[in-house]
Amino acid sequence: MILAAGRGERLRPLTDHTPKPLIEVGGKPLIEHHLERLAAAGIDRVVINLAHLGHRIREHLGSGERWGLSIEYSVEGERADQALETAGGIRAALDRLGERFVLINGDVLSDIDYAALAALALPDDCRFHLVLVDNPEHNPAGDFGIDPTGRLVEASGQALTYAGVGLFDSALFTHLAPGRRALGPLLREAIAQGQGCAQHHRGDWLDVGTPERLAEADRRLGNLCTNR
Repeated sequence: MILAAGRGERLRPLTDHTPKPLIEVGGKPLIEHHLERLAAAGIDRVVINLAHLGHRIREHLGSGERWGLSIEYSVEGERADQALETAGGIRAALDRLGERFVLINGDVLSDIDYAALAALALPDDCRFHLVLVDNPEHNPAGDFGIDPTGRLVEASGQALTYAGVGLFDSALFTHLAPGRRALGPLLREAIAQGQGCAQHHRGDWLDVGTPERLAEADRRLGNLCTNR
């Protein structure tokens, strides 16, 4: 599932008329980078949630045939204020997601191995597996820690940043009532019960959340293309 319903407030005015996933990075819409990498990883079904200018995303991507994918859409509305936030959006799309699924924030770029993530064998009591990265300048305190067994913990001083990519068991969301709900509190509740696992990704990763980081993403992708 690719999360694509938000407005991208920090990228305004770009996102006033163009949905954030369709903003170009490295010469193509941001969301196409995800679709290409998912297809290359052998993943063939993708669910995308929609709200702010969602019809533009649907019109541009269609059924996903161009990438050898089958794309389904979970429509939460057409306005930003109709978006259900992350946990609420997942809950609304559960009937399309199956027992477990890879979740990707639509506004990150990385070289995370989606095929390896999708193939992970989770412990029976682990409801989700997050990919964590070194803390960027905009999140110096981090989000979560990893103990020596690979379990997520509420870290004090040794936290890493959630990369916006993870593997989730749908059972984590089935008890939620439909409606707007953030993901963070749900994860912290599950972590307190020992139900979260994680890995530390030390490769490329960038949150394309501001005009400055959008420009940085363009520079990085430009260098990659030049060096091929």
